[in-house]
Amino acid sequence: MHAANGILTARGGMTSHAAVVARGMGKCCVSGAGELRIDYKNQTCTIGATVVKAGDVITLDGSKGEVMLGEIPTIQPDLSGDFATVMEWADAVRQLKIRTNAETPADAETARRLGAEGIGLCRTEHMFFESERITAMREMIMADDVKARERALGKILPMQKQDFIQLFTVMQGLPVTIRLLDPPLHEFLPHSEAEMQEVAKAAGITLSDVKERAEKLAESNPMLGHRGCRLGLSYPEVYRMQARAIFEAAHDVAAKGETVLPEIMIPLVMNQKELSTLKREIDAVAEEVATQRGTTLAYQIGTMIELPRAALRAADIAQYAEFFSFGTNDLTQTTLGISRDDAASFLEPYKRRGILDSDPFVTLDIEGVGELIQIAAERGRGTRPNIKLGICGEHGGDPASIRFCQSLGLNYVSCSPYRVPIARLAAAQAMLDS
Repeated sequence: MHAANGILTARGGMTSHAAVVARGMGKCCVSGAGELRIDYKNQTCTIGATVVKAGDVITLDGSKGEVMLGEIPTIQPDLSGDFATVMEWADAVRQLKIRTNAETPADAETARRLGAEGIGLCRTEHMFFESERITAMREMIMADDVKARERALGKILPMQKQDFIQLFTVMQGLPVTIRLLDPPLHEFLPHSEAEMQEVAKAAGITLSDVKERAEKLAESNPMLGHRGCRLGLSYPEVYRMQARAIFEAAHDVAAKGETVLPEIMIPLVMNQKELSTLKREIDAVAEEVATQRGTTLAYQIGTMIELPRAALRAADIAQYAEFFSFGTNDLTQTTLGISRDDAASFLEPYKRRGILDSDPFVTLDIEGVGELIQIAAERGRGTRPNIKLGICGEHGGDPASIRFCQSLGLNYVSCSPYRVPIARLAAAQAMLDS
């Protein structure tokens, strides 16, 4: 996806993972062109009688979902003039802060240029997939004991620290919410035999060992399996490494006279014991780094509310969380029992028959998911009146969902960099309507 100028898929939809990631990267994407037939062997794709070969030029319109043969002239959006004036009017009116979902300096700079007031979601797992790091990450996954895992993580630590230094520097004192490792470990493992051989060589094990480990990590339903805080509890050394990278980076940037506001987010908690256990570990790392540096830095620890149980037990969880960030992508999946990657295949007849007014991954399901958010907000504030509340799912860039966030008095919404202007305008409109 990094290499592509545009992305066209036969399966999925505008809320599938490929589309969400493309939106965050500012890549034009048409996802779920159901009539498209892709032939990998012959390097062609077919729509009806039209055959497009590898090397042919097509043009995509991501907004309309159109695919055109040939090269159609395009223009770069202009963010000045009347547009800038309207944005100034919106900023003068709105109450909600607008943050962005970003994990690279380029994304963070783009979001700041478009008016973002902080990072509401930095997905640290995206930082592990770069070529220099993925081998060390796979080496860590292959390790049989804590010491071996720590050795592999020691290779990643300086690179992760540099990531955070860059983000803190770009954001210049604005808050940065960093989500600790979330996806299941099998997502980092290789699929081809050549890549498996490479991992075996790096880890000093056999190819069969790699295959056996991959089989052990395979899950029937990984999005409901060994991921999020469950990884931090099973392999605490992973979260300790990430916490150290965050705190060392924050101290390095602060030493240059710059303000740093790190917010550490623990994903997928279902009860307060998970959060309190991991919070103790992170606080211990913060204290250790502060002692080494001879100075202390302010930071916050919070959690992502993305399970119905967490929303209902928000009063307990708020004892240990200084902020809640509602992960509405997963909260929608776990509440409705619908996968955002597969829902496009049956949501259209639901909308046509009036069973659903809109795709619940595009516009928040106010009656179900929205009520859980409302309950969590009320119960969280009951325990901690000054708790910071925001959303970081794709709904953070949807005007109708932003109106709902305004009605609940949330502090911020966070969305993909290129949706920041939409969110700024929608937040102003929501304020005027309230």
